[in-house]
Amino acid sequence: MSFDNLCKLLSEKHPITFASWVLGTPQTNVIILKTELSIEPIRADHVTFLQLQERILHLEFQTKLESTPPLPLRMLDYWVRLYRLYRLPITQVVVLLLPPAPGTVIETVFSVETTHHEYRVIRLWEENPQVFLDNPALLPLAPLAATTQPQALLQQVVERVNQLEPKQRPQISAYTQILAGLKYKKDLIKNLFREDMMRESVIYQEILAEGEQIGEQRGRQEGRLAEGRSLVCRQLTRRVGELPLALIGRIEILSLEQLENLGEALLDFQAIADLETWLNTLK
Repeated sequence: MSFDNLCKLLSEKHPITFASWVLGTPQTNVIILKTELSIEPIRADHVTFLQLQERILHLEFQTKLESTPPLPLRMLDYWVRLYRLYRLPITQVVVLLLPPAPGTVIETVFSVETTHHEYRVIRLWEENPQVFLDNPALLPLAPLAATTQPQALLQQVVERVNQLEPKQRPQISAYTQILAGLKYKKDLIKNLFREDMMRESVIYQEILAEGEQIGEQRGRQEGRLAEGRSLVCRQLTRRVGELPLALIGRIEILSLEQLENLGEALLDFQAIADLETWLNTLK
């Protein structure tokens, strides 16, 4: 599962909250824009485009600073395509989930001869954790915020999750645990979060299906299904790129026979659209 993709999912579930946070001012009218940009194919799996009042917010989440093409060039490319399409001012914000290696320069400018383009970078590990602890929509990011006592912060996060409404709690708990896995050991996360809370979550079922929590009690058939899903997802990622959560969810419910058929069909896939077409034939 892609941590960047999970952040994109959260920002699109709560666009007003995320826009208000990254811009530092309350937003009241936010529209999610499509992620497809014309002219040429472009990877936008981890990118959220939001339309504010007379402005576009391009919000991108990055686990690692390294990318191809380099981040500054990619941000300029996005800006040009967005401006060509919408003809509105554009604010670009990159949220780095983890600090890079010591000594790494975090660039915020693309500059070649007379071309100069700037964008903002939010270093999540420098952000005040209270902002995230006070807002359920931002709570999954809290474990990655600034702290000199990581375990104490994670304990605060757990306490805050436990205070949520019963309908909110399972999903937010699962999202929080997934992102906490970027920084904390799995055993610590499991010990602090209640296991039964996780089992209520659809996201936890996805994690199980990908083989991270497969138990012997689920039997050989469940194990074969989980291994098949994991293998097919890895092959699909190599063929067509990172899979959206919605498509992963559809793959999770396939039978063993359907997974085997998909394993053969994906050899002919060229894009995510081919996977969507194949899944639609099962209806």
